[in-house]
Amino acid sequence: MSWVTTVSIWLIPTLILVILLVGTWKKVPTYEAFVDGAKEGVQMAFSIVPFLAGMLVSIKVFRESGALDFFITLSEPVLSLFYIPAEIIPLALIRPLSGNGALGMTSDLIATYGPDSFIGRLASTMQGSTDTTFYVLTVYFGAVGIRKMGDALKVGLAADVIGVIASILIVRAVFL
Repeated sequence: MSWVTTVSIWLIPTLILVILLVGTWKKVPTYEAFVDGAKEGVQMAFSIVPFLAGMLVSIKVFRESGALDFFITLSEPVLSLFYIPAEIIPLALIRPLSGNGALGMTSDLIATYGPDSFIGRLASTMQGSTDTTFYVLTVYFGAVGIRKMGDALKVGLAADVIGVIASILIVRAVFL
């Protein structure tokens, strides 16, 4: 077994033990603090369910309505000018909405084109270079009661666009 595997196996239990020892040394009621944190976690989970359900329904409607396919067909001539495969556009559009949906699309692209293909590498790089902006805003901002999220949305989407463009440029430069 390599030292990395050994460290990874023992890291979490050691961290928990250190936290418990420091808490006990500082005379913090560790069990009560844990239970209070668990109560807050359950309350937060219940408070985000409506936001999560609304987001998942909107994603499903977007995909099933044919709007996604229409957008891909519409943008294909422009994308071909820049040598961007149209197959990657659904991933770029769904990634800010749903991490699971994007992971499913990435898996499909890799299964279809192979992990060492341009599209497979681009999908993998794009998956790691972008974030689930709408999910983060909906769930986390909704959980703490933030209603004005316009600037965060703009910055998050700008970061996603930059991540997509950087993914295309880097995968092109490194693998072609």
